[in-house]
Amino acid sequence: MSKLNTPLDIYKFLPKSNCGQCQLAGCLAFAAAVIKGQKNLNECTNLDDHTIKQLNKQIVNLKTADTIQEQLLKSLQREISSVDFPSSALRLGASYTGKYLKIKVLGKDFMVDSNGIIISDCHVNYWVTIPLLSYIKYARGSNAAGNWVPFRELKNGKSREAIFRKRCEQALKHIIDKNTDLLEDIISVFSGSQLVNVFSSDISLVLYPLPKIPILINYYKPIDDLESKLNIFLDETAEDNLNIELIHMLCTGLVTMFERIAVRHS
Repeated sequence: MSKLNTPLDIYKFLPKSNCGQCQLAGCLAFAAAVIKGQKNLNECTNLDDHTIKQLNKQIVNLKTADTIQEQLLKSLQREISSVDFPSSALRLGASYTGKYLKIKVLGKDFMVDSNGIIISDCHVNYWVTIPLLSYIKYARGSNAAGNWVPFRELKNGKSREAIFRKRCEQALKHIIDKNTDLLEDIISVFSGSQLVNVFSSDISLVLYPLPKIPILINYYKPIDDLESKLNIFLDETAEDNLNIELIHMLCTGLVTMFERIAVRHS
């Protein structure tokens, strides 16, 4: 039995009348919604029960990025209930308030309860919540060793090196090239610290998106015919406290946030 995994696969079996009974613009839009799991075939009044039953056996629903992230978040929230907050605070570089685990994210307080619900004055989205909850559940608690390494030199970083370079390093370089002063704002707003003469860079900035996951950003200004350069480094212990996929998510989220700040800054 062949699988139906694209809107066109579904569309072939629809009346193509664009009658609007499904409350969508047309049959193709309905087919796309079915594949995404947003609509059911029985919402098309022109399909008989036998056809619906047969097609439902063949449909492969596509999971959107938001759906996958939502499922992962819910799974992590369930797992958080098994974490003993009082005894885990030291491991995580956090504190326990009697009800909440209080963790610094970029210098801001994030409160997490035993159901994995996160409370903060800051905007909370997937790139924060998923790494944060995973950190609480799985971090070994390794302290930073002070040995900075590029993403590719992390144990599992090589496979994601190209996309990390594009989505994180090159994207952030583009932002800073247009607004070097933004780095000063980042230091001020997110409790960053500036280091001197690290890898001979012009600007070296350390941020703590999670207590035991420091990130070093090195920026080299353009000189004569040489264009600027930006590198992001992590402590060699990073994967002890967060898996490589979530380290990548964390860094990508940071860059996206900086991009939005840059727009407001300009």
